[in-house]
Amino acid sequence: MYWENELETLKRTDLEKLQVKRLKNTIQAAMNSSYYGNLYKQMGLSADSVKSVSDIRKLPFTTKQNLRDNFPYGFLGLPQKELIRLHSSSGTTGNPTVIFHNRHDIDSWANLMARSLFCAGVRDTDVFQNICGYGLFTGGLGFQYGIERLGCLSIPAGAGNSQRQIKLMQDYGTTVAHAIPSYLNRLFEVFQEEGFDPRKDTKLHTFVIGAEPHTEEQRQRIEEMFGVKAYNSFGLSEMNGPGVAFECTYQNGLHIWEDAFLIEIINPDTLEPVADGEIGELVMTTLDRQAMPLIRYRTRDLTRILPGACACGRTHVRLDRIAGRSDDMFIVKGCNIFPMQIEGVLMKIPEVGADYLITLETINGSDEMIIEVEVKKDWFNGDITRLDKLSRLITGQIRDEVLVKPLVRLVEPGSLPKSEGKAVRVKELRKALNS
Repeated sequence: MYWENELETLKRTDLEKLQVKRLKNTIQAAMNSSYYGNLYKQMGLSADSVKSVSDIRKLPFTTKQNLRDNFPYGFLGLPQKELIRLHSSSGTTGNPTVIFHNRHDIDSWANLMARSLFCAGVRDTDVFQNICGYGLFTGGLGFQYGIERLGCLSIPAGAGNSQRQIKLMQDYGTTVAHAIPSYLNRLFEVFQEEGFDPRKDTKLHTFVIGAEPHTEEQRQRIEEMFGVKAYNSFGLSEMNGPGVAFECTYQNGLHIWEDAFLIEIINPDTLEPVADGEIGELVMTTLDRQAMPLIRYRTRDLTRILPGACACGRTHVRLDRIAGRSDDMFIVKGCNIFPMQIEGVLMKIPEVGADYLITLETINGSDEMIIEVEVKKDWFNGDITRLDKLSRLITGQIRDEVLVKPLVRLVEPGSLPKSEGKAVRVKELRKALNS
């Protein structure tokens, strides 16, 4: 079963024809903006430059810095009076990245979200609790519109206040919920503190998780804790937000909706395309957005196209889970390390609790990686010998994975800083110390 049978099962040749048609429209709309209009005219580019999908490579890349440098209206493809919504990053330093939408864009986004949820098995008979921040952050309203388009009973719970989240689940019989993975670890701790078992004391059967990179081990842990199926969601605010790519019930990759987004996977160093199946940086072009089209946007997310067809029958290509970001990588003692490598180790250790924090610091002239790891409550009981043994186990397994010996500090559950937004996994102190 499909939300939109015709679009989701298009033959490859027909899908590419649709992409070329929509790409031409996108370029035409983009040229109404001051940024693309000036740039493309200088380069002699127009919609006529594109005859096939591969012709996208004739066009220059767009970066987050381009968006910031042309803040706020430099990428608008429509008059301001036609806009009805904006979403924005926090913008705590410098200009934020801001995306504008007209009515068509909001309608298209809602439909993509409904399609995404449907492919993950959500139906109009479900009670859907959206545990995500509303407002400028795209996750709240993006999911809300999709939930309503699909026809579920929606509970716009917002982020945080775990005791209230549990009460809402129990009062209204929540069956599906959406939240960021790091928060669900904390929510499970509160279930335990309140004396409840989510597997017995709720009707939950599905979680949708996303908004921050997470490992397969993290997903499996969530499924085991709550007794649910957890489906991976991928999106970014520059491409609307959630609803860009979603797992279907076969859970063998994220279907990226190619009627709305044209994707490329490139080598982030050479900027050349990589072969299907090879990990590289995801580059995206909007194909169905009118107010603020973006062309060849460098996401910095690292992934790959999965080979073969999906058993669900959808013909849109599948992406592997995001392996991290090219700008998330840090170097310690000559070794390239991604935070998700460390998470993958920690989530396999049963004694490890809900959270961890990596601090990079210079100690006695040497760069060190300090990892604070929350330990489950029944383990943090003052038994120094047992804690020391666990610390040595974690140290050894991380060293084997990243080839650098960390300084591991075990801390009490709930002691690391918590945020209603995406988890902060790395704190860089070396630059300040060395300046």
